[in-house]
Amino acid sequence: MTRPTARVLALLEILQSGGTHTVAQLAARLDVDERTVRRYAAHLVDLDVPVESVRGRYGGYRLAPGFRMPPLMLTDEEALAVLAGLVAGHRSGAAATTRRAAESAAAKVRRVLPKALAGRLEDLFGATEFTSPERPAPTAEAAVLLQLAEAARRGRPTAIDYTDRAGRRSERTVHPYGIVVHSGRWYLTAADPASGEPRTFRLDRIRQARPQEGVFTVPGGFRPADAVLTSLAGTPWRHEVVIEVHGPAGEVAARLPRGLATVEPGDPGWVLVRLRAERLDWLPGVLAGVGLPFVIREPAELREVVHAWARRVAACAAAVSPEAALTAWDSPQDSGTT
Repeated sequence: MTRPTARVLALLEILQSGGTHTVAQLAARLDVDERTVRRYAAHLVDLDVPVESVRGRYGGYRLAPGFRMPPLMLTDEEALAVLAGLVAGHRSGAAATTRRAAESAAAKVRRVLPKALAGRLEDLFGATEFTSPERPAPTAEAAVLLQLAEAARRGRPTAIDYTDRAGRRSERTVHPYGIVVHSGRWYLTAADPASGEPRTFRLDRIRQARPQEGVFTVPGGFRPADAVLTSLAGTPWRHEVVIEVHGPAGEVAARLPRGLATVEPGDPGWVLVRLRAERLDWLPGVLAGVGLPFVIREPAELREVVHAWARRVAACAAAVSPEAALTAWDSPQDSGTT
């Protein structure tokens, strides 16, 4: 590639970063004079790239809004960021697109990359392994996601077609406050116009989103992520768990997995930890990880679950061989784990 052509492409890459760039700034970055910058801009216009000339004291050149750059112009780091994001996003379950859309997008990027760079990225992905298993999660329809995001940014009421966890379908109008990604799923936090109370909706359960007339304002200080975590912690499950923990509320909350439970004041020096669960057998490890004195208030069967877990751990700690550890682990009887 000749140097003038390389500099024309370099000009295009600079303009791709957004904003208006003065001729003097562009000349300094490209190491050419201002007359040459104008000639390069004219070359881009001849190639149907919508370069706009902005007049005035702060004028210069910029790309017209909505222009989509070809992936060929990606730098090595940008190409890696795009492809790694597509792969990692789907493995974690946090991708907003379907697998088919992600694979199609990755294939398009790969097809237009320079051969040397494409080969290096293929080597990277071929040599990379993931320690965590893939976590496919239901994805929202792209049109619904984009519509709700626009409604949240512009403060537009929106009618949604929603199916709840019990399979009940309903149509309602909400005030979208924000979109939150948590544990591989996408959620909408929105207010019910009638009550003003915030609600949480799984985006993959929303089939349609239609903008309505009017505008709304998000309450000052409202944090969508906090609202979603609080809502998830209060989701009804089989077991209502209440545990008293000795320690400051902030410290106790920091030692619990985020979004797992709510922490509220209790007796002096103690806090109440509330959560809901379908099973109890995973809670002893969580309580042990908190590392603070605790009292189980509800449910009573959790006490035996914790006792059984503690007996297993103590017996394994005393074991001197793998066979003895297996025997020790299997000896306590499970109770109340469903």
